Formats: sequence, C-alpha cells, structure tokens
Amino acid sequence: MQNSGNYHKLDGVGIPEKLQVIDGAPKKLFYVGKDPNDILSEPSVAMVGTRKPTPYGKEVTHNIASELAKLGVVIVSGLALGVDTIAHRACLEAKGKTIAVLPCGPDKVYPATHREDAKRIVQQGSTLLTEYPPDTPPLRQNFIARNRLVSGLGDVVIVTEAAEKSGTLHTANFALNQSKTVMAVPGQINSALSKGTNNLIKAGAIPITSVDDIIFELGLSKTQNKLFEPQNPQEKVVIDLLTQGVNDGHELLIKSGLQTAEFNETLTLLEINGQIKPMGSNVWTLG
Repeated sequence: MQNSGNYHKLDGVGIPEKLQVIDGAPKKLFYVGKDPNDILSEPSVAMVGTRKPTPYGKEVTHNIASELAKLGVVIVSGLALGVDTIAHRACLEAKGKTIAVLPCGPDKVYPATHREDAKRIVQQGSTLLTEYPPDTPPLRQNFIARNRLVSGLGDVVIVTEAAEKSGTLHTANFALNQSKTVMAVPGQINSALSKGTNNLIKAGAIPITSVDDIIFELGLSKTQNKLFEPQNPQEKVVIDLLTQGVNDGHELLIKSGLQTAEFNETLTLLEINGQIKPMGSNVWTLG
C-alpha cells in the first residue's frame, strides 16, 4: 500500500479478494478513508437503482439500507444521484459502514454536489474507492466499468427501482457474470420506474418482499428486535388497526380511509421493513 496526500493505493494481494476473482479484475485501486479490506470482513450488499426514484423507491431504498446497516451489513454503491446516495446516507444514519465506488480519481467527487456526502463517508470510518488514479475525470466509459466493481464487492446485488433500460441493469448483468445473487424490489406494473426490477424478477432475480429475504440470502439472522416507529401517518393507521385485531386486507383498506394505491404501497413498505407479514388469503399480521 502506498500513501500520497489523503489517498492510498492498493495493488497485488492488497486488492480485496472479492475483486481479484472477477473478470477484468483491477490491477490497482485507490481509496480515501478506511482500508476496504477492513470493512469487507463483514457481509456486504451492492445497492443500485434509478437516479430519479419515486417516493416509493426512495422509502424502500432507505428502509432496506438502514435495516441492513443496523445488522452490520456493508452497503456498497456508486454515490450517484438517486438510489445510490439514498443508500449511502441511510447507512451512515444507522451508524453502519459503506463503500462508495467512484468513476473518477480519488481526488475528485462525482457528482460534485455530493462532496459533503463523500466527506461524511470518510469521517464516519467508511471508504471512497476507485480504480482510477488522481486527476482522472469522470469519463463516460468509466461509469459502466465502475459497475463491475460495485457488483463485485457485494455478496448480493439489490436493485430497488429501475426503468426498463436503466443503466443499473449493467450492474445486474455484471453480477450474473460474477455468479452473484441478484435481488429486486417488485413495483407497480404501471410504473415506468418498476419495469426494470419487475423484468429482473421475471428473468429469475429473487423478489424482495421483506428485508428478511435479504437477511436469509446472506445467511444472517436478526440479532435484536427494535421498537418500530411508523414513518408516516399511513403506516401508523395500518399498524394501529392491526394492533386492534383488524387483519383482513379488505377491512383494513376500508377502516384505514386510504386510497387503494396508497394503501397497497403502505402495505408493501411495511412488509419490506419486516413490520407486517402476509398470512394468506389477504390476511395480515404484525411481523
């Protein structure tokens, strides 16, 4: 390992083992912050998705990243707009560890608007990582090449929201070539930003209907039960009704006073967050 300024260089056996075995393995890496090898002693997931997520995509991404970070899972992403940065921020808020893989040199941040996020990542003991030397600008070809490192660093690759032709699908393809498990969050069939994830599921990706699905895939178990605090009035009304013993889906919809689409979205988010679970025949119970 070499040090110059505030970045470090890794090569040879210093490169994380997960990246030594992928196609197009990097010959050198540069990082700022914590040595990625120290962080990668824990299970890791790569979280990717659209740069323009819907409110549903934002909440799903935040909830998944937060819950996994609380269990010690490392969150890997690309510090891009949208899903990437939401995942990094949720991880840091949960006091977890994250690795941001950059498409430029270690002396730069892209996009520049995320400089504060990059600073926080380093300050909280996490890592900015790149295969590009100092002074390298974020060239167009670097973005796709960067994705193979994002998928390579994750034990599992998670796509939370993506359009039909999203660049995120490059990461999923790299993951498949690397024999990594790909998981995706299902979305509404009439949402353009769910076509990519829904198509991944049709092609064999594992659907995520609860964070427990990811925990199971990683071979982990929840080590503690945390008191749940509803994130919005919609979640509160559904949780309150279930606590009162109302568990039929149709009755929940009517008594909640929510619109059907809003109600279904709330159920999905609560299920993904592990707070409720289906019992079959449109019957629900607290998780």
